[in-house]
Parts: sequence; structure tokens; C-alpha cells
Amino acid sequence: MRPLPAALRRAGEPGQTARRGRDLARAGADGVRDVLHPLVTVGRGLVRLTTAGRAWWERTPAERRSPVLGLGGLALAAAYLLPYGPAVAVGAVLLAAAWQGRKPPPEPDCTGPGEEELARLQALYEALVPCFALPEDPAPEPLYAPDGSWERAFEEFAFTPESRIERLLLRYPPWFRDGEPEERHRVERLLRAKAGRGREYRFVWEEERNRLELSVPEPLPADLCAQRFVVAPGETVLGFTDTGAVRRTLPVADGAETRDVPPVVWRTGPRSTEPHLLALGNPGSGITTLLRSVVLQALPHGDVLVTDGGGAGEFASLAGRHGVLAVESSLTGALSALEWAAHETERRLLAAQHARQTGRPLPGDVRRPLWVVVDRPAVLSHLARAEGRPDPQELLEVPLRHGRAAGVTVVVADQFEGAEGLSQAVRAYTRARVVLGAASVEQVRAVLGETPHTTPAPDPPPGRGYARLGGGPVLRMQVPATPDPYDDAAGERQRQAVQALLPEHSGQVAPVG
Repeated sequence: MRPLPAALRRAGEPGQTARRGRDLARAGADGVRDVLHPLVTVGRGLVRLTTAGRAWWERTPAERRSPVLGLGGLALAAAYLLPYGPAVAVGAVLLAAAWQGRKPPPEPDCTGPGEEELARLQALYEALVPCFALPEDPAPEPLYAPDGSWERAFEEFAFTPESRIERLLLRYPPWFRDGEPEERHRVERLLRAKAGRGREYRFVWEEERNRLELSVPEPLPADLCAQRFVVAPGETVLGFTDTGAVRRTLPVADGAETRDVPPVVWRTGPRSTEPHLLALGNPGSGITTLLRSVVLQALPHGDVLVTDGGGAGEFASLAGRHGVLAVESSLTGALSALEWAAHETERRLLAAQHARQTGRPLPGDVRRPLWVVVDRPAVLSHLARAEGRPDPQELLEVPLRHGRAAGVTVVVADQFEGAEGLSQAVRAYTRARVVLGAASVEQVRAVLGETPHTTPAPDPPPGRGYARLGGGPVLRMQVPATPDPYDDAAGERQRQAVQALLPEHSGQVAPVG
């Protein structure tokens, strides 16, 4: 008998038969999947449409649901009465479902935390036990106990590639006094120490659900230079803040590109509730940079009077420019300038009252804003007391008290070491506040009246800090880079940006009186 061919011999082997069976089964599964793929796509789309419609219905106010049901009923009646209406309606729904279900659901992340990350979560949980545990807690299984685990307390978490905590959402007991700043600060300080120093952290307390979220905010842009911002008259950009913290963005030039950045906008003028500004910080924190940025934005629309109590010549580039009335750094010049500002405020106030009583528009010199910028007033007050002369801060009371009605805006800046020397009028009438530099939480709360939602930066760049306008929230802020154009140590691009914003020389320094 002739032997069988090799191919037939291999086909009769048990292993080859099993392999052919698996290939046939795989081919059959692929065929079934190809046949069911359109049905799966449409089904997935129907589920997504149903979920979106339910979410929209829950968001719709109760008073708007009846009109929506009426319109839906009319649409169904019209589709039923029209020729081929039901078939067209069903086809439209199927097409919409196929479009919504064209993308498969994302693959679930099954990696999970590693051993080091689990150890970090357990260590953080054990550190929170003294804050959230209660010896007489009646609950059978307390959220926080010395022998407990983090699974019930921590709902969501995320880590960086270096296994450092990047986001954490935790639950805390209902009896915790989350309305007291001291209790909150104790928990935030502990979380900051255990999550790792050297970074900024944002804390969001949700009292209604007893939840606390810790996250690492994105860094603020520290390389944006001073420029003409697209704002309305009476609006001044103090700096830039986090995305989502404010309701608007501004187009800002960043080199050759333009990007939208959320700004901290301070509104001045007769209708402003925060007509005056107070800025405090440490040496080198960027206080003078903030004042220079404010002055450059004010010059196109108003007149500026600058008093430099530090005497370091930081505002020398403004002397003799159009719109700059004077730049005074001596005690005698400061007293003369502030006395003139007080008289000018009274004159403007009387002129405005007379115009309103007679039914006439305000004069042009009253409508044009006047900015009084005072840097380091505590130093001037100390020199005045030493020489037995009047306190310059007493001359600021009239512009501070009546400046909003007279079109006069006062900007005061000083260092923390001279904050105790500020007068009561300065403290009372400056409702727009800024804190720059490496300040503690207690210092920020003492100036702004509220604890910030983020921890201070460990080594902040110049111009980094917090701002609060009136009774609004505390905003993290970065001042645009506005160095002295005569400072050779500053960057060339930044100095040129400031130089381009300076008005032309008027040929002479305008007299104060």
C-alpha cells in the first residue's frame, strides 16, 4: 500500500486536529462579532442617549418640564400623522444611536496602587486618626480608628509617577468642626506634611457631604510680561490666577504666541465697592513690580502721583512722563504731594456735587481718574515723627474717604515689618488686598481676612501671592513681570516690554502744587 502524503498524515495527528478546531472556533467568533457589531454599536448609543437624556431631565427646572413634555407630545403626534413619519423617526433615532455609540468605552485601569502607594495611604490614614477619631464614637465601625484601614475613608486618590500623592478625596465624621478655621488648618497642615513638602496644595472642604479634597494645582505663568490688556476703562489687571477661579479670560501675548489666561481684575471708579488697594509683602516679593504694573495700566486713562517712601529709585523711569504728575522720594516732597492730593480730592468732590445739583455733566478734569500711589508709607511716617512734622498718612484720609466719589484711587504698599505702622484710615478703606511672597497662613489671613484654599508656595517667584477683592474669595495670583527698565539685572525681553509701555517724556516734571 502506498504511504499517505505528509499533509494528510499531519492532519490526522491529535495536536493538529485540536489546533484546527481552535482556529475554526476563533473564526466563528470573529464572524459572529462582525455580524453583531452594528447591533452592539446601536445598543451602546441608545444607552448613552438614555443616560444623557436622563441627566438633562434632572437638570431641567420643574417649571420648564411641562412645556418640554408638551413639545415632545406635539412632535410625536406630527411624526405619527405624516406619511412615513414613524419610520423616519425610528431611523433618525437609530442613526443618532449609531453615531453616539461609534466609540467603544474606555479600557478600565486595572493596574491599581502599588505596595509603596498603599503604604503611603495607610500612613496618611493613621496620621489622620488623632484629628478625626472620637473615643466615645457610637458608630459600630468608625471611619477613623487606631486599628482601621483607609479603604472606607479614602474615596478617590491619584499618584504621580514618583508615587507622591497628587489628589485625594476623603470622608470625615459629621461631628468634626469643619466650620472652625483652626480645626481646618490643623488637618491641612498635617496633610501637607504627609503628602510631601515642596509643593502647593489646594484644599476644598465640602461641608454638606463631609468631604475634603486635596489636589496639586497647576503652576501659574511666571513668564508673562507687562502689556496692554484687553479690559474696559476702570479695570486693572493685578495678575493671573488659576483656571476656573474666575469667570473670564484675557488674550495675553506670550512671546510670538497668544493664549487665554484667567485674570484677577480690580475695578475702580464711582461704582466700585473696592476703590482702594493695599499690598503687603516681604523684601523681594514683587510689591514694587505690582505698583509699577498698576501705574503703567493707569497712565493711558488718568494721571498718576507717586510717592516712594523707600527712596531706592524704583520709579525713576516714570519721572517726567506724560500723565505722571510727580515722583517724590523725600519727606518734604511726599508731604507736599499728599497735601496737594487731599486738596485736589476736595476740589473734585465740590465740583462733582455742583455739577449734579445743576444737572450738568461732570467736568473733564473730574472725570479723568487720579491715582495716588504710595510705597512704604510707614518709613515716611517714622521720618516725620523723628523730625516733628505731620504724619503723611493723615493726609491720605481725605482721598481714601472721598476718593470714590471724586475719581481718586489710592494704592498703598508696604512690607510686613511696617504693617503695624499703617494708619487706621489705610486699614479701613483699602478693601482690595494683595499679599505677595513667602507669607505664612496666619499672615495671609490677617491681611485678607480669610484663609486661602491653597498652601503658600515654598519658594515663590517674585510677584506670586494671593489677592482678595472685598468680600470675594481668596485667589492665588501671579503679577506680570514688570521690572525697572533701567535695571540691568532684569531680563532684556521684560525690560523692553516695560519700556514700550512708558509714555513719552513731557520735557519737564509737572509741579505738584
